[in-house]
Amino acid sequence: MIEVINVTKKFDEFTALDQVHMHVKKGAIYGLVGPNGAGKSTIIRHITGAYRQDEGEIRVDGQTVYENAAVKGEIAYIPDDIFYFNQASLKDMRKFYKDMYPSFDEGLFERLQECFPSINKKRAIRRLSKGMQKQAAFWLAICCRPKLLILDEPVDGLDPVMRRQIWSLLMSDVAEHGTTVLVSSHNLRELEDVCDHVGIMHHGKVIMEKSLDDLQGSVSKIQAAFEEPELPVLPDGMEILHKSQAGRVHTLIIRGEQNLIRSQIASLSPILLDVLPLTLEEIFIYELGGADYEVKDILI
Repeated sequence: MIEVINVTKKFDEFTALDQVHMHVKKGAIYGLVGPNGAGKSTIIRHITGAYRQDEGEIRVDGQTVYENAAVKGEIAYIPDDIFYFNQASLKDMRKFYKDMYPSFDEGLFERLQECFPSINKKRAIRRLSKGMQKQAAFWLAICCRPKLLILDEPVDGLDPVMRRQIWSLLMSDVAEHGTTVLVSSHNLRELEDVCDHVGIMHHGKVIMEKSLDDLQGSVSKIQAAFEEPELPVLPDGMEILHKSQAGRVHTLIIRGEQNLIRSQIASLSPILLDVLPLTLEEIFIYELGGADYEVKDILI
């Protein structure tokens, strides 16, 4: 659905994007994460056609985006900093979106009223709270019935109940209509629940891009205890990302195929051996902790 190939963008002497490669499959929910200044918003503005790259190619559904009105008519975008016309109400913006998007679903707009009961459709959106503005933006965007929905910190400022409702609506839309979703967020805990692919940006590059299953299957958390309190010599070639000890129990974070790692540790005759699941947050900490940036910047 989205193909970003060797894309570079400079602002004067600053390289915002440095030969970026990125691929988002049709019908996927793709989480884009990285520290502040990594280039996430810049690549999003290229994918939406707001910016033109200096080098490389960007295609959505096989077509270039920049100055392509037909493709842009199939993309809905909710930025982190939402802007609406002065004094425009939700009813005003519904008319505007309907004129902009041929696929705008007025029936869905009316049905979603029950999901956002606190929003007065006649009140100026700019006078609503930040959280209610986010709700209004999502309400309008999903009614466009886009093929590609791009979200930048989509649930920032929302209470837990509304956050859950937004994600539920989003996942239902993907399941029913095959909508492709690109989500930029710092909240890895929420992305773990909704995304099936993840890309990590740093210094204007996508440094890792994997399905969530592959990512979670590539690192193992092992807890083991042995007759002697010291950790025995581990097999050659075992890539240890982190190790710690509490009493006789050793905790090892190891990169590699889980079943192979289990069998290798079992060959050392432990008196206790357990393989524990890692959260997406833990994987990023251990996989990326040695990279040249602050991992805490992409965690909440």
